[in-house]
Amino acid sequence: MPDRDTKATVRTITDLARLAGVSPGTVSRALAGKSLVNAQTREKIEQLAREHGFRPNQMASGLRRQKTGVIGVVIPLGHDSRQQISDSFFMTLLGFLADELTQHGYDLMLRRVVPETDSDWLERFIGSGMIDGVIVIGQSDQFDRIEEVADGYTPMVVWGNHAEGQRHCVVGSDNRLGGRLAAERLIAGGAKRIAFLGDTTAIEFAARLAGAQDVAARMGLPPVLALPTHLSPDRASEEIAGHLAAYAGEIDGIFAATDTLAALCLTELRRQGIAVPDDVRLVGFDDLPIARQTVPPLTTVHQDIAAGARGLVDLLLRRMAGDTTESLVLPPELVVRETA
Repeated sequence: MPDRDTKATVRTITDLARLAGVSPGTVSRALAGKSLVNAQTREKIEQLAREHGFRPNQMASGLRRQKTGVIGVVIPLGHDSRQQISDSFFMTLLGFLADELTQHGYDLMLRRVVPETDSDWLERFIGSGMIDGVIVIGQSDQFDRIEEVADGYTPMVVWGNHAEGQRHCVVGSDNRLGGRLAAERLIAGGAKRIAFLGDTTAIEFAARLAGAQDVAARMGLPPVLALPTHLSPDRASEEIAGHLAAYAGEIDGIFAATDTLAALCLTELRRQGIAVPDDVRLVGFDDLPIARQTVPPLTTVHQDIAAGARGLVDLLLRRMAGDTTESLVLPPELVVRETA
């Protein structure tokens, strides 16, 4: 029999998973009796749970019994560990989320995590006993981890891209459609060779690029040139300068994955003496306040971040009450200004 101190260390699904040598998602499925886990593994996990006094759904039921009045908001940065929470998109969404949560009587606990150095980032947060539910801002490159956790933990909603058949509940824009709108505008403005700025290991950015590729193929143009670009300003500026130098005179349209990247690109285009939109057309994504402040003002794809924040909070509260919810996909809109 394990001693009392050993038992005390098994407080969460993550602890039990580490002991069993499997993923937390496998533990969740095994304790829920799902047939996706083979019988031998399920029996091993159930035996360990009994030995350590760990009951199925102990974590989630404990949270239901002991309300904290706090909603956890976590930002995983698996695709770019140097990206800052001060990024305009994060600050805009966090502001709307704080307003919505306050109106419903909840406080917000914010965490920025780098999955590369914290593989159990989500399990530990939801198993901490400090929050009643969790909002994940961005899937980054963590889709599989979020899917695993969603199997055993329901009070969670994610800002991100929706894919057919996924198990976690998402609120976000139709990123592929947004990519199509951006490419269509660039081509309508005369662009024939389009480049995409962004890191497509982030799922939302990959969908935006895919939408632009759809349009290029349909219009008989060369495939969109994917130029990997980080979101941390110091790296992004250097990378954009390198991209523009490497493809000088070859590209006449640029689709930036975010308005922040578009603004940095606009600065570098001006530094290199490239006229916008005469020489190169430029479209961003998000329609943040900065898009109206650039010179010239930025053509961009608008996603309704305020509506997204309302949707995230509404769906989370419904899931905390035991409801089953569908994902919410918001329609993007093209906002035409002067860069394209």
